[in-house]
Amino acid sequence: MINKIDELPFVNEKNAFFLMIAMHVAGVIGLSLEITADLFKLLVPFNLLATGAILLHFEKEKSLKYGAFIFITFLVGFFAEVIGVATGAVFGEYSYGETLGFKVLDVPLAIGINWIVLIYCTAHLSRKITNKSLLQIVIASVFMVAFDLLIEPVAINLDFWSWEMVDIPLRNYLGWFVVSLLLHAVFLGLMTNSNNSLAIKLLYIQVAFFVVLNFI
Repeated sequence: MINKIDELPFVNEKNAFFLMIAMHVAGVIGLSLEITADLFKLLVPFNLLATGAILLHFEKEKSLKYGAFIFITFLVGFFAEVIGVATGAVFGEYSYGETLGFKVLDVPLAIGINWIVLIYCTAHLSRKITNKSLLQIVIASVFMVAFDLLIEPVAINLDFWSWEMVDIPLRNYLGWFVVSLLLHAVFLGLMTNSNNSLAIKLLYIQVAFFVVLNFI
């Protein structure tokens, strides 16, 4: 089935890149306009799912280890959030709103997909910076924390999640860093030969997406 999809003349990385740009531009416009904001909030989890599917489709080294990375990252990321919401021990006291869609144990399933996409993209970016394994894990985890800093104001404004405290606790960023360290170690162990030129491009698109929304 996947091979048949790849044989279609319009299925290529260039078109996928422009499609992801179009999706995120539409999201910025739709979420920024009062008349369309509610509709585009409903589309957020579907946009995330579609983005993840497009990105991961173009991984060159598909294997059982690739599937294991996706499975482990989803489960660890998702259940870290479940524990976090239930206890406040991982990231601080917070709760998810309705924008990210269907929830299990008070956590949207889309969050597991988000962990996969962000770990995958930041791992590829760190590989461009250094070939030392330990540094790759640390640098990629720092990127994760920096991205969370960028996301937080938008996420709160769009009801992705909300905090019990006025100020976001430092524990949140420490928690992100620790979970990211673990998942980047998983990526490094399972995806040694991972190859996907869309990964870094998508990260840049998402950074631009949240930067713009922060200023609107």
